[in-house]
Amino acid sequence: MYIKEDLKYFSLEPEISDKTLTIHYNNHYLNYLKKLNSLLKEYDVKYTKEELFKHIDEFNIKDRDKILFNLGGVVNHELYFNSISNLKNNKPIKSIEIAINKDYGNYNNFKKEFKDKALELTGSGYTFLVINKEGNLQIVNMSNQESPYLYGMIPILTLDLWEHSYYLDYQNNKEKYIDAFFKIIDFDKINTTYEKNKI
Repeated sequence: MYIKEDLKYFSLEPEISDKTLTIHYNNHYLNYLKKLNSLLKEYDVKYTKEELFKHIDEFNIKDRDKILFNLGGVVNHELYFNSISNLKNNKPIKSIEIAINKDYGNYNNFKKEFKDKALELTGSGYTFLVINKEGNLQIVNMSNQESPYLYGMIPILTLDLWEHSYYLDYQNNKEKYIDAFFKIIDFDKINTTYEKNKI
């Protein structure tokens, strides 16, 4: 079983209200974690959350879809919360800056492509910056609680585009929310994740 993660969040106002962040963390993320723990309590789980995606066939077929959905809900939210902070480290640094410049030309090109990709997403889901199987950066959309880990990709930056992540603050103005997200990205943490996982 997975115990509650030691995720800490701080005020991200004015980009994200305290009310939205509190509801997002306590009502959505922790609910996925509670359900995942409940589903896994009958199994002797020896894998990390990320490894579970590769070993889902080892679980009873009646539980697989529910495990995957709630596992995605946990992992994707943790990635999202790890992508943002109030420290305003919102410009690429070190290795991730080099990689972004290599794969996108410059940060402004990357930002535009990420935003365009996020605006393409229909329904609920996430936009990810991942390390793909070739070791390059790639921007991908995933629906609902799908995870890049299912496809052999490693997510390093995550934007939550479920309505609960922005509707109280921005209603249906998804573009304004995406612009706000770029003001609170913590590229210090993104760089650490990238350096840990780059090929």
